[in-house]
Amino acid sequence: MHILGHIVRFIVAAIVLMVVGYIVPQFSVGGFWSALFLALVVAALGWIIEGIFGKRVTPFGRGIVGFLASAAVIWVAQFIVGGVAVTWLGAILAALVIGIIDLFIPVSTPYDAGRRETSRD
Repeated sequence: MHILGHIVRFIVAAIVLMVVGYIVPQFSVGGFWSALFLALVVAALGWIIEGIFGKRVTPFGRGIVGFLASAAVIWVAQFIVGGVAVTWLGAILAALVIGIIDLFIPVSTPYDAGRRETSRD
């Protein structure tokens, strides 16, 4: 994926996070820049978790462990990104809504995208 694809992907993720902030109680995002930074942090934390534990603990593993890992990543990200406030229930509901949105806007994981790019060499 080229750099423009990554930029578009993070902008879409930021918009999704802003929509989730309006839909989900106990989950709030301060504005677009907070949402964009939150998308970057969630992607980075997800990439680290997937690299360490494998695909079975990511939301893309489609299991309950992946779902809970996604909620935990969202909850932890609030401590890194300013303007974001999330409770545990808000993180669980946000992970559910984001998972439903991912059904309609499927994307590859950042970890898989990096592996495909290196395998072409």
